[in-house]
Amino acid sequence: MSKGQITYEVAITAIIVKDGKYLITRRSKNKKRFPGMWTVPGGRLEPSDYSGFPKDTKYYWYNVLEKTLTREVMEEVGLEINNLRYVTSLANIHEDGAPSLVISCLADYKSGEVKLQEEETDRYEWVTLKESKDYELIDGIHDELAMAENVLKTGRIGEWKRY
Repeated sequence: MSKGQITYEVAITAIIVKDGKYLITRRSKNKKRFPGMWTVPGGRLEPSDYSGFPKDTKYYWYNVLEKTLTREVMEEVGLEINNLRYVTSLANIHEDGAPSLVISCLADYKSGEVKLQEEETDRYEWVTLKESKDYELIDGIHDELAMAENVLKTGRIGEWKRY
């Protein structure tokens, strides 16, 4: 890496829908970022998510975000998902100075029972968009849920806005 080059943390999240409800999870109180707040499952892209596999073309691995999200959801909440659709993206510079890029996707529940990874999350709920307002969500998550619901109803991705 050259001097002055910025390294981004890349993460991907899943707004999982099942029977018209969305899965939200509460972050463990010992988490460095947003402890005790509600969010949706997801995690960081790691080089090991693709580097141990053969490249799909001479130069590239494809579907790395989709594979990462599928792995993260299984690890974090024990569910299989499918039919991933893009919802939005966001960037942040955390208090520790680390910049991050998060890609938010809508995913259909495929199978499994929720099993929480205790060091990550301590509670979960399946909620409607309206019910989600009763939880202390990380700022922006309710708006992402509203965007996901719009994708479900119209099939269209809209620009982020405050709902």
